[in-house]
Amino acid sequence: MFTIITGAQFGDEGKGKIVDVLGKDYDLVVRFQGGNNAGHTVIVGDDTYKLHLIPSGVLTDARLLIGPGVVVDPIVLIQEIEMLRSAGIEITPEKLGIDAKASIIMPYHIEMDKLREQRRTEKIGTTARGIGFAYIDKISRDEVRLADLADRAAFPRLMDELTPQKERAIIDLGGDPGVVRGSIPDYTGYGATLEPYIADVSHELNRALDSGRNVLAEGAQGAHLDIIHGTQKYVTSSSTVAGSACMYLGVGPTRVDHVIGIVKAYITRVGEGPLPTEDHGELGEALRTAGAEFGTTTGRPRRCGWFDAPLARKSVELNAYTSIALTKLDVLDGLDPISICTGYELDGKLIEHPPILSSDLARCVPVYETMDGWCEDITSADTFSDLPAAARDYVHRIEEILGVTVGIVSIGPKRSQVLFVE
Repeated sequence: MFTIITGAQFGDEGKGKIVDVLGKDYDLVVRFQGGNNAGHTVIVGDDTYKLHLIPSGVLTDARLLIGPGVVVDPIVLIQEIEMLRSAGIEITPEKLGIDAKASIIMPYHIEMDKLREQRRTEKIGTTARGIGFAYIDKISRDEVRLADLADRAAFPRLMDELTPQKERAIIDLGGDPGVVRGSIPDYTGYGATLEPYIADVSHELNRALDSGRNVLAEGAQGAHLDIIHGTQKYVTSSSTVAGSACMYLGVGPTRVDHVIGIVKAYITRVGEGPLPTEDHGELGEALRTAGAEFGTTTGRPRRCGWFDAPLARKSVELNAYTSIALTKLDVLDGLDPISICTGYELDGKLIEHPPILSSDLARCVPVYETMDGWCEDITSADTFSDLPAAARDYVHRIEEILGVTVGIVSIGPKRSQVLFVE
């Protein structure tokens, strides 16, 4: 069985928790795109694990893989391995495999990312982790792959080739080119540390599927941050939709059995870009506070608003979800009434689908329908039927809007606070 999980909004939907919950039913959990610009939080009991590169199935018995479509900062990855080891979780090469073709984020990528954002008159809101420039090098065939980093003979030769062009690029952006050569000795050491983890992810996944094992592919960010289909230019540097999992991992599309969309019961966004239902007042602050809406990676406060059905329907088109996991329903506790954006008004016309251009989406005025809220604390519910009628109605309305069954409802941050809907 091959299952793909992606975020249906702008990321931060709670994918990490859902992967952790479902991971026990899978033999392999694999991350297929993005880098350490993504943060997935897993909470078990009193312990919280904030992950940026290692798949969220780390607390299950699954084999973990980082695919060739991921860009890897070796410093961050080694720190994560050490963080987990200090918590009593050993991440051995038997537990974790990293594809030999995974691109390495180098210090010059991070420096160029910072410098480029500083020079923009219209900011994108990058995390300044070097993600975009690492993907640029992948496309331009100037990347440093994990296999290169781990090869003590090949890595210096590659850097001899790349160093002059990277130094010129940093100078052109007004930075200090010394960061390029100064990092080479340290990165040689990182390559030696990560060499035992090198794997052929495509081959391993196909072999696992051939033998009847279960594979869970975990995406980062969300559908509307997709480099092609998202709200350009306020997007990430990789493809975040479900179909890209096959391309990034080297697994054919006919092998996909399930595609699960993670949908937050409201909507949030970090950084710049259009967000039609964003609330700048008391509601936005209430959602931010109740939902602890601060970026796992950057700590930036997330912009918050009511559920946006046009954007969610677009995600269903982009991903062909077979089921939905609705997260953070508990954050709506005490809000009455609750609003759902069912369409937009744009230039005097009512539309139910997002416009193509981000500039037009930014001009959209949300059209709302209201539903009854609930005053009860739902975080201790044991079954879906234990939820207040208004909460169940809200879930069913989301199903109706999206045309996809909600199979999971999350009612709190802990692993135990998950309801499976019959």
